[in-house]
Amino acid sequence: MKYYKVLVFICIGFLYQCKSVNNLSKKETNSMDLYLCIGQSNMAGRATIEEQDKDSIQNVFLFTGKEDEPWEKAANPLNKYSTVRKGIKMQKLGPSYGFAKEMVNAMPNKKIGLIVNAKGGTSIEEWKPRGTLYNQAIKQVRKAMEYGVLKGVIWHQGETNAGRYDKYMPKIITLIESLRADLNTPNLPFVAGQLSPDKPKRNNFNIMILELPNTVGNTGVITTENTLTIDDTHFDSASQRLLGKRYAEEMLKLISNKIK
Repeated sequence: MKYYKVLVFICIGFLYQCKSVNNLSKKETNSMDLYLCIGQSNMAGRATIEEQDKDSIQNVFLFTGKEDEPWEKAANPLNKYSTVRKGIKMQKLGPSYGFAKEMVNAMPNKKIGLIVNAKGGTSIEEWKPRGTLYNQAIKQVRKAMEYGVLKGVIWHQGETNAGRYDKYMPKIITLIESLRADLNTPNLPFVAGQLSPDKPKRNNFNIMILELPNTVGNTGVITTENTLTIDDTHFDSASQRLLGKRYAEEMLKLISNKIK
């Protein structure tokens, strides 16, 4: 009986500790730099969450959308609170984890808030302004903006549109302009990513997307050389970390230029 009471006490203490980890104070989550992470499956994450990806990141918080606990310490999978995602078992390692790590390394005194709202298998047409995916992203960001300032968007999408690459640029321009207008951030930094080059049919898309910074101000593109996939489409764990680092490096350049 005595052993049973001790065991119950230990369990209660453990549960309280777990709750306190995620029950963040208003002070902890106030005045954050917010980043929206959207797109299709590679942004949602399909790579294995390896041991080195299982830690939470100091000063990085994930938006849950919950009224009672809107933020928690960011830990993979980061697309788990997406309001449009596919099944939870499909949500694994994406670039937003490496992105957040690199952003904190560059700005250790900043608090980073991630709004990750991706959905696998989606086309850019499904992300059109006033559509469901777009509206959900806007809704999540507006709620999150009660706790900080939106600093940028990272976008990875295009596998579904690779065969129609020549019609892509006007649609991504419309998306960027609409996000900036609806979120009242006229020069909101926006970074897009190339697709995996494992399938030759994506080459034209990857060439096309490089023109984005020459077409729309305060935008950037990350490249995908030296990356590997698990199935010719979805990046593996090491590549997702690399892409996250590249997203951060490009975002930091845009933020720096904006400050100037």
